[in-house]
Amino acid sequence: MHKAIRIITVAGLALPLFLAAQSGSNVTLPQDKGPDKINVSTYPADQQKGYKVFAEKCSKCHTIARPINTIMTKADWERYVKRMMHKPNSGISDAQGKTIFEFLAYDQENRKDKNPSAFFKSLSDEEIEKLKAQQH
Repeated sequence: MHKAIRIITVAGLALPLFLAAQSGSNVTLPQDKGPDKINVSTYPADQQKGYKVFAEKCSKCHTIARPINTIMTKADWERYVKRMMHKPNSGISDAQGKTIFEFLAYDQENRKDKNPSAFFKSLSDEEIEKLKAQQH
């Protein structure tokens, strides 16, 4: 019984973006309709390289606009990237996952945190379920 409660609790705490990403192209989030590119020309060289890895790997499963237009804490980005790495066929190695996380954390701090009202917060499970229901 305790194990079942733990599983339910952990599942309930999973990031809403993870759930949306799992649904693939079956659901369109508000973030998906935003810009799908970032001008990283002023970012440090290692972050510019990180952006390329991020764009290549993350666009395999969902729109690249989704993470570009979403704000999360550094801890949330870390959990999210780890979950995405473990998706079947993600093809994201540990080194690439670290690069992607470092890029997302840098971008969050240096672009999004300066103007958070321009970006969407991650959606709740209930909000994602409502969007799925509307789109089917």
